[in-house]
Amino acid sequence: MSRPTNKKDLLDLSQKNYSDLLAYIKSMSDEDRNREFPAGTMNRNIRDVLAHLHQWHVMMIGWYDCGIKGQKPDIPAKGYTWKTTPELNRKIRDEYKDTDLSTVLEMLEDSFAAIREIISRHTDEELFEKKKYKWTGTTSLGAYLVSATSSHYEWALKLIRKAMK
Repeated sequence: MSRPTNKKDLLDLSQKNYSDLLAYIKSMSDEDRNREFPAGTMNRNIRDVLAHLHQWHVMMIGWYDCGIKGQKPDIPAKGYTWKTTPELNRKIRDEYKDTDLSTVLEMLEDSFAAIREIISRHTDEELFEKKKYKWTGTTSLGAYLVSATSSHYEWALKLIRKAMK
């Protein structure tokens, strides 16, 4: 499926890619689920990847909550720019390094549900009209949500598959 341009496609593709990711992980042995990735990979294991997804959900929810009130959110995070996202992603990895995989999975499930709730409460126009919300700049709320969901889950699955080879 191509990049979503309406609410139904965004909900469908985000659910499909999320489900595909979890099904792949659940099909693994416990040993593989907890195996370290090859050297040179920033996210060192599946827990790191899923914690990364969860934290980007949390940030997206924060941007949304702030922006919908007419305020300007710190995007991607306070003290970071899009150019410094590698540093932010390392900070996220370090923040969750002592959290076990089952806890991260629960957190991800909760943040995934919260993101889907945001999507569900909006119309196609509210999601995909560019410049509809001042805080999204020249793009749309939907573009942010695609990046935080379906596209991000696809990235995660590709990364995990590559690391498991």
